[in-house]
Amino acid sequence: MQRIEIQKIHKNPSDYTEGQIVVCGWVRTLRSSKAVAFAQINDGSGFVGLQVVLEVGALPDFASLCKLGVGTAVEVHGTLRLTPDASQAFELLAARVVVQGACDGAYPLQKKRHSPEFLRTIGHLRPRTNTIGAALRVRSAAAYAIHSFFMEQGFVYANTPIITTADAEGAGKMFRVTTLDIENPPHTRDGALDEHADFFEKPAYLTVSGQLQGEAMAMAFGKIYTFGPTFRAEKSYTARHAAEFWMVEPEIAFADLQDDMRLAESMIKYVIDRVLAQCSDEIAFFNQFVDNGLLNRLTHVANADFAHVSYTRAIELLTPHNDQFEYKVSWGIDLQTEHERMLTEMLFGAPVFVTDYPKEIKAFYMRQNDDGKTVAAMDLLVPGIGEIIGGSQREERLDLLADRIRAMGQHPEQYDWYLDLRRYGGCPHAGFGLGFERLIMYLTGVANIRDVIAFPRTTGSAAY
Repeated sequence: MQRIEIQKIHKNPSDYTEGQIVVCGWVRTLRSSKAVAFAQINDGSGFVGLQVVLEVGALPDFASLCKLGVGTAVEVHGTLRLTPDASQAFELLAARVVVQGACDGAYPLQKKRHSPEFLRTIGHLRPRTNTIGAALRVRSAAAYAIHSFFMEQGFVYANTPIITTADAEGAGKMFRVTTLDIENPPHTRDGALDEHADFFEKPAYLTVSGQLQGEAMAMAFGKIYTFGPTFRAEKSYTARHAAEFWMVEPEIAFADLQDDMRLAESMIKYVIDRVLAQCSDEIAFFNQFVDNGLLNRLTHVANADFAHVSYTRAIELLTPHNDQFEYKVSWGIDLQTEHERMLTEMLFGAPVFVTDYPKEIKAFYMRQNDDGKTVAAMDLLVPGIGEIIGGSQREERLDLLADRIRAMGQHPEQYDWYLDLRRYGGCPHAGFGLGFERLIMYLTGVANIRDVIAFPRTTGSAAY
């Protein structure tokens, strides 16, 4: 007899009330008396589990089954009974229980509340918990929604390299990829490191962004998106930074900053709508136990008109509140999370696009505005978290781009292929980057990036 996934039973329980069925799962809780026991099992197919009723008269091994440990893997044969007047809509009356994998008392996930810090020490087990399991299920639904959105819009899905020689940010905080013997590296005759002896015969790194290669693809296909892992060798211990994270990066040709913002707003609303529809149980859980304003906030953003404000105007609005900030605002500084949340939660009460940042605090590829001081950049700030998307119109003018690369201490010859995109049929184009983990933090209310990715990579931590 083929097993039935518990999530399918929840969708249409009346389809499974005729005859015996088989379910499998792991025991989450078990309470028993002399004649009856109730086991809550979950097979991972959905957030909500299934109550299994064990009765002494129906099971010859009732006494031993009452001793099953939390975490035990079981196969249950039984009959589904509808219970509309009970706290659960249905339950499974067990006729036979097969233990497929025992779990002893040393199992660390017993029926009690565990701190996030403790769960991070058992990363191989924590997906079994309600919070992490729900976050990863939301992550799965959000990833599918992102692919669906771009496919419905006619975008080409582009796979950009993970190993690269191009620093997309110009910041130099990249992980080097090498096969050289670090204890005895080869040297040239003049004593310098022999880069030619390395695998790629030149310095290579884990990518910080697929944007530059994405621009090359956009110059062929018109509109593309990438969705893959990126890496930053930035020693940060904050709750919002990780060394390995996933980025969504669309690029659109024949487009300006306004087109870019329209695309970002449409995508965010689309993903929220999909997640609310597909993960209603998970969102209800997060709304009850993690962030009781989550559902209202997500619903508000999905239906809101996003505000727009220039960086200069944002500084003007924030300055009167400087006594409330740890980091004081002034023109030329990069906005901090406290400033971003003030804008979204207090001053506008809605998601906000902040545009036209000072060029000195932005990357070399952003298009310079006519004022000579700012660039055509935008950040999307959302209530509860701050920045969630960063993007810009790209600089399509060859001479200005080359000058900007030099001004930032880089060498134009290292970006010669990128400059070719301007030499050979370049056009106005734009794009943005969405930090996928930050999106999941926003969708769930989970406060730490380490808890929305299964095996986080952060400073000093690379377990598993």
